[in-house]
Amino acid sequence: MSTASRLTLGMAVTVSTAIIGYVHYKQSADRLRLHDGVLRDVEQQQRRKHENTYTLQQQIDITKQLKAREATSNSSDTPTPPRKEGCNCDACTKYQESELQLQPRAQKSGVVSQAEDQSVNLGSLSPPSDKV
Repeated sequence: MSTASRLTLGMAVTVSTAIIGYVHYKQSADRLRLHDGVLRDVEQQQRRKHENTYTLQQQIDITKQLKAREATSNSSDTPTPPRKEGCNCDACTKYQESELQLQPRAQKSGVVSQAEDQSVNLGSLSPPSDKV
């Protein structure tokens, strides 16, 4: 075998080995990079989950506050239904019954507090609510 042939064979083996080594190195690096991407995605999902949980808790707190405000504003702003003479509808009957329940309290203490008045009216006119 001539020197040129040996040199060519050696260069071909060396280049082939270098190419194969580079490809294996590149595959390992790509796998690590992809795995890091998966870890980043999991962390991002966890972060979003915590943010969503926090936002949901804030919304629940705001809803409770609004319900409390509505309950206080409704109890203080509850208009009394007009009492019609001779009317036998359920609303008027319940209103008349609530007034009858209210009268003995007024006679005993002389003054009925606004909260007692509203609790009698609200309790007799509205169905029970499912508040948590």
